[in-house]
Order: sequence, then C-alpha cells, then structure tokens
Amino acid sequence: MSRKVAVVTGGGRGIGRAHSLVLAERGYTVVVNDLGVSLAGGSTDETPAQQVVAEIESRGGEAVASDHDVSDWAAAGDLINSTVDRFGHLDVLINNAGIIRDTVLYKMDASSWDDVIRVHLRATAATSHFAAAHWRERFQAEGEFGGRLINTASPSVFSGNPGQTNYTAAKGGIIALTLTASLELGRYGVTANAIAPGAASRMLAAIMTESQMAALDPVFVARVAASLCTPEAQSVTGRVFAVMGEHVFLAEGWKAGPSMDIPMTVPVDDVTPILTNMIATPSAPVPTGA
Repeated sequence: MSRKVAVVTGGGRGIGRAHSLVLAERGYTVVVNDLGVSLAGGSTDETPAQQVVAEIESRGGEAVASDHDVSDWAAAGDLINSTVDRFGHLDVLINNAGIIRDTVLYKMDASSWDDVIRVHLRATAATSHFAAAHWRERFQAEGEFGGRLINTASPSVFSGNPGQTNYTAAKGGIIALTLTASLELGRYGVTANAIAPGAASRMLAAIMTESQMAALDPVFVARVAASLCTPEAQSVTGRVFAVMGEHVFLAEGWKAGPSMDIPMTVPVDDVTPILTNMIATPSAPVPTGA
C-alpha cells in the first residue's frame, strides 16, 4: 500500500515545520513547500525546506522540498499537480504559508495590504482550488478516500488586533473560505477545517520568554492537525479549532445575540438608542465543563 501524501505550505519553519515532522512520523510522504522568506516576505532562501526534508529523511521518513510561490496561481497549480504526478495522489493539504506587514490602518499602503492578502488568502485559495479539482477526479475514479484540507487562521480574528487589519482580514477570509469549502467538498468525502494557532512561531519569538515558547510549542498545533487527518475525524468538517499549547477550544463563529424589530415607523434618530440597548443587553451565559 502506497504512503499517504501531504503538502504543507510554509512547511520549513515554525508551525509548518511541526506539521511536516508530525505527518512524516505518522507515515506520510511530505512535500515541504517553503520559499524561505523573511517575516515581511523578502529575501528568498530555499534552505528551511531542505533542512526539514533532511531531518525527516534522517528519521527514516520520505519528503521532498518545494520552492513554489503558492501565492502565484499557476505556481500553486504546479505544486499540486507535480505532487500528484510524482506520487500518484494527494491526501492532505495544509495551508500554512504567511507573512506579516504590521501597520495601523491610517498608515496602510496598497503593497502592505495586497502582499499580506496575497500570501495568506490568495495562496490558500489557489492551492485549495487545485487540490479540490484533483480530489473530485479521484473520488469519481475510486470513491471516498478521506481527503483533508486544513487551513491556518489566527486567534486575532476573534477579537481583532491593532496594527493588523491586513492580517486579520486575510485570516478571517481563510475561515470563510474553509467553511464554504467544507460544504463543497463534503460530497467527495473530503473534510475542510481551520486551526487558529497560538504558538511559538517566528511572529512571536521576539516578545516571548523561553518558558512561554515551550508552553506554546508548535507541536501542539501539529498534533491537532494530524488528528484531523485520521479516519476517525471523517465527520469533523467546517470547524475552527483554536490551539493554545495544551488548551484547545472550538470557535463557534457568529451567533445571533439580542434582537429587536425596528419598524419603518421608527424615526432614524430613535434607532441608535435601540442599538445601544441591544449591545448593553448581556448574552445568556455559556455553560462550561459540560
């Protein structure tokens, strides 16, 4: 029986490296995709992906490095298609590539916005598109096979984060993409989930102590992702899991809170007190520990 095959974008460092190593330990052939760019997206260096491949091979696993720029639609297609051509199939796609260009909204320029959206959201859409096309064809040829799409969101989406309008917008878009993809891919037996990690990555290393880094080891995130790839997780789709070290919670998305009818007979000036009253009305408590 041939090995299962996984593609991990941004797989050369941090969380992506952890994904690559954990999947390899579980018997996957891993395509480690990483341009080796800086946090801001400059100065490409192929070394990180190659180092992870060497580490996997030293442990008896199988991996190959990829330097495809997944934010480029055609290059993303070549990554997925060349993986299928080489190994015969693709089972898991983990989208983890990303950069940051932090700046407050009034200082945001077009490049800072476009580059972050391109590397996070467009890249996720591009690789997912080509993977979905393969999975549809594979399902038609052999039936359900247990494909997995796992995308990387961020806890910043839940509450916002000053200076990161571009980043949080991209990550929020990834969550929306994942939810819709779960509906579209479900007919082919493919699940789609997102993970919002709080982990000791390059993005946080400068502001964290050594003990904090250990408590938020990226391996915690990779373990959850690997669990979503198991046959037992076939019914888990369209979900967002936040992973903060040992702590995992299910992000349940938008929920209807306090509500009120506002008829056309209500003057516009009288609508504001209604809205402020709705905000002031406490939501029902959520039971914990059940």
